[in-house]
Amino acid sequence: MSFLLFDDENRVNLLPLAYTKPIAEFRIGILTITEKWRKRIPQEITFSGYYTESYLQDKYPLRKDGQEFWVNASACPNDQLVEEILLLKDKQCLLDEAQNVIAFRAKNYNDIFDCERLISKTSYTRISNLWDIFSYNDVELALDFEMLTKNRVSQKANSTNQILGEENLFIENGAELNCAIINAKTGPVYIGKDSVVMEGTVIRGPFALCDSSQTKLGAKIYGPTTVGPYSKVGGELNNVVIFGYSNKGHDGFLGNAVLGEWCNIGADTNTSNLKNNYAEVRLWNYATGSFAHTGLQFCGLIMGDHSKCGINTMFNTGTVVGVSANVFGAGFPRNFIPSFSWGGAQGQSTFQTKKAFDVAHKVMERRGIVFDDKDRAILTKVFELSEDFRL
Repeated sequence: MSFLLFDDENRVNLLPLAYTKPIAEFRIGILTITEKWRKRIPQEITFSGYYTESYLQDKYPLRKDGQEFWVNASACPNDQLVEEILLLKDKQCLLDEAQNVIAFRAKNYNDIFDCERLISKTSYTRISNLWDIFSYNDVELALDFEMLTKNRVSQKANSTNQILGEENLFIENGAELNCAIINAKTGPVYIGKDSVVMEGTVIRGPFALCDSSQTKLGAKIYGPTTVGPYSKVGGELNNVVIFGYSNKGHDGFLGNAVLGEWCNIGADTNTSNLKNNYAEVRLWNYATGSFAHTGLQFCGLIMGDHSKCGINTMFNTGTVVGVSANVFGAGFPRNFIPSFSWGGAQGQSTFQTKKAFDVAHKVMERRGIVFDDKDRAILTKVFELSEDFRL
């Protein structure tokens, strides 16, 4: 037996982050959704890949072995949910109380229509909207922390650091912490392998600094915040999720936000996460082509993969930036910036793929990763899919 992770019709609500990767590759808590499932599913049940958009399938392949557990990639696992899924028999489907499909057991995706419906009573995290990623980050960070640190011993922080709630702090091998203040009484703090917490950093948990990432000198970080692998953060962060390979290395505020991969935030960039009139924030929705109600008073920036902004950029409350956008200039740009846009409040033109690919190649090369034909094909397709939004 094996299991796979599938994207459902709700994927369009998770654009632009889902333009370049399956939902299963989103990071929330400490791990990606794929990593969560692979660690919780018994090892004798192998992972057979992703069932997603055809243009993503080459980079994120699917190897079907016959009968499978088809698991909805929007669902984050816990032990009780995994237990329910593994009890499914052939042609049985597990739904939550809102009738969302969690998982089913069958040979093919279309077999879902012939499955017996079972209702789960298990509470779990479901990523239905972009803002769910930072809204549920505290729940997922706590679950991941418990799973990753169970029956393990943390490295000790040296005496230059001031630690509150040391029992909730876990430091992986190779991590460096010097002259930092960490409050883990407010939530678990996870410091990943080969990461660096520079002098003067102040962290209030829950917080995760993933492998080979850095906090810069004097960084101020409020949880629940996750900094994905190979990323650098500085300035002030509050309830931020960074998928990985992205930098916000300088002063400036970022709050209630999600950054994809290969993003860069220019020095002194600030993002608003609260409207001046304290009204509900609305966020651009690709499915409707309009701004959706979030029910949130605090909501900042959502930025897709490979996007950048220049120094002193100002983002309005609830701004969505697409893939491979380059934002710069004085004033507040629109709170929806299409993929492959070039410019800002003074006007925007199209960031042509040849130049965008050149930037992606250089940025990824600095991390020892090759920008290959699969990446090129995905971004080419995103350029085509997002064309109407740039008109």
